[in-house]
Amino acid sequence: MLSTILKAFTVGEIRKKLAFTALLLAIYRFGAHIPVPGVNADALESVQEQFGGAGVLGLINTLGGGGLSRVALFALGIMPYITASIILQLLTVVVPSLEKLSKEGEVGQQRITQYTRYLTVGLAFGQAIGYVFLFRSFTASAGEPLFDDFGAPSVFLIVMCLTAGCIVVMWLGELITQRGIGNGISLMIFASIISGLPNGISAWWNNSDQVFVVMMPFVALAVIAAVVFIQEGQRRIPIQYAKRVIGRRMSGGGQTYLPLRVNMAGVIPVIFAASIMAFPPTIAQIATGDANTGFATFFSTNGWGYIVGETVFIILFTYFYTAVTFNPVDQADNLKKYGGFIPGVRPGRPTAEFLDRVLARLTFPGALYLAAVAALPTILINQTSANFYFGGTSLLIVVGVALDTMKQLEAQLMMRNYEGFLK
Repeated sequence: MLSTILKAFTVGEIRKKLAFTALLLAIYRFGAHIPVPGVNADALESVQEQFGGAGVLGLINTLGGGGLSRVALFALGIMPYITASIILQLLTVVVPSLEKLSKEGEVGQQRITQYTRYLTVGLAFGQAIGYVFLFRSFTASAGEPLFDDFGAPSVFLIVMCLTAGCIVVMWLGELITQRGIGNGISLMIFASIISGLPNGISAWWNNSDQVFVVMMPFVALAVIAAVVFIQEGQRRIPIQYAKRVIGRRMSGGGQTYLPLRVNMAGVIPVIFAASIMAFPPTIAQIATGDANTGFATFFSTNGWGYIVGETVFIILFTYFYTAVTFNPVDQADNLKKYGGFIPGVRPGRPTAEFLDRVLARLTFPGALYLAAVAALPTILINQTSANFYFGGTSLLIVVGVALDTMKQLEAQLMMRNYEGFLK
């Protein structure tokens, strides 16, 4: 593997792409440390604990590489763009005009991408306003205002800086995808999570629980191995293509397969579930009273109520998102159109029912796998009273992006007859 990496750096084109990707990622990380104008640095240091944990703020801060806790120029990160992409993807199934546009090839995809950019700007502007007022609410815990001036001009300047930062991040991600190696959006989240690795290693090494210190490396390796095993797991449906006579020549025929992944939904169900489950404790903490305090404790990120609720939502969202991204009826129609069929299954509706049945059986273990990986950090915290720095969502993203990037680099190397990573 090391020799293959060295060979990759000897290829001029790949070396330029890797350098270009590294440069843009460095610019992104630099922007996550530049504070917006008018921020009180002393007051900001006293509210850093508000951005920890596994709630919404902790999740967004982790995916943004700590930019939110610094109220940096890139504090919003890439999350508005991801949210806009998910919304457009879901609307494609509901709105007929968008569904027709998605089937028009490259031109239709460019239009949908343009709509995604417009929606990203709107979401970023709205989130920036919400974060500014959220930061202002931390004044009581900080003892002094987080902003030097909270007048309308200052607020507008901060909101525009945060929105412009999100647009720049979106532009950098698209540039990486077009001219670099790997998916730019995924690599930016990957870099944000990896940037917290030194703090995670320090928290693990200085932990007072010696059992946790000894067992943590083995648990991390086991989780990574399980993630790789499930992420690469797939059910291959054999496909047979009939031979066709065109003029005096016979063409077509042959065998191939349709790969159905065990986890087709990726990490999106985990993000959705974590966002929904963070609302009950957040609302209960804002309200006062003993009943609200008990409600917040029951649904706290370390409580069993949170684990059960998150598991249920992950399973539901996994089935929902898999149904959105893979349509058995469309797959059956495409196979029938190009003369393909599954051996032993009649073309058309029986093929769609067969694919739907296989997909339902695959989705259930995939949903359980996502729920187990997401709940593992919380269970470890409950059992060992130690802080598990990287959550299940972070592990899924890091391993998944690493695998996808490695495959793309493998494809670049295979084009030049080099031996790849995957055997």
